[in-house]
Amino acid sequence: MRVTTLVVFLLAGTLTLASRLPAQAELRVSELAVHLNTHEVTVHAVLLDAVPAEFLEGLHSGLPTHLRIVIELFRYNRFRPDSRVNRAILERTLTYNVVTKEYKVSLGPSDARSPVTTREFRDAERILSDIQGVKLTPATSLDLAETYYVRVNAETALNGDDSWMARMAGLAARASRQSDYRTLTTSPR
Repeated sequence: MRVTTLVVFLLAGTLTLASRLPAQAELRVSELAVHLNTHEVTVHAVLLDAVPAEFLEGLHSGLPTHLRIVIELFRYNRFRPDSRVNRAILERTLTYNVVTKEYKVSLGPSDARSPVTTREFRDAERILSDIQGVKLTPATSLDLAETYYVRVNAETALNGDDSWMARMAGLAARASRQSDYRTLTTSPR
């Protein structure tokens, strides 16, 4: 009797979790621009919905929001798997101080900027989601005849928990975007 009761409770819990719709968190990578000039490969992008509405209650109660951005430069190979040339990882954290009612955006070690404090959520989200001038590799190390592309993967999670259970409950989101294929050409002098 106890075993069947336990099985019924486990089945009911599983059905409850499975029937719950995924959260409305729609993390998107927008305005991806890759600049291949004579000096270096630079990436600019903007993340939309970096802090979904489902995160706001937890954020305002003191839980930090973590954002991890992985930018990868790939060499296109026609008959083999594409090879990764270089990778940059950006990690950012958004926290809310309940006492001073200020948002603080802490940027990781790969960002050159210092932490930013603001009272407006919109400003904090803009700073958190703006990817400016990420330098991947010097252009001199790339072959001019090869074709390259950039892939941007972004993950956001409340309190750093990015498990499938957190994504199902709406406490985490993922997004991916790939740039167009580009061929390096020498610029006219």
